[in-house]
Amino acid sequence: QVQLVESGGGSVQVGDSLTLSCAASGFTFSLYTMAWYRQAPGKEREVVATISNSGYTYYIDSVKGRFTISRDNNKNTVYLQMNSLKAEDTAVYYCRRSTGNYWGQGTQVTVSS
Repeated sequence: QVQLVESGGGSVQVGDSLTLSCAASGFTFSLYTMAWYRQAPGKEREVVATISNSGYTYYIDSVKGRFTISRDNNKNTVYLQMNSLKAEDTAVYYCRRSTGNYWGQGTQVTVSS
């Protein structure tokens, strides 16, 4: 059974940093592209960053230079390092496998000014 468990969220101030983790199980983690999504209150869920099984990364323009996605295949974990956080980064953050429609519970990130 595919499981995705996000953690690491919290309440921080603008300019602070936060690292999110997503622990995956139930599939061969190393074979899949993984992605971080987020959903702000009243807004559509959007892709934030992706990382392929070979380490190729993608970021939406609004987080380029501030966020870094990485993975540890030995730990079946994908990370999102978030620096210079802005109020508009406030959202529930989710991780997702490239195929299938599996979602974890998400982790709340609140950035206050």
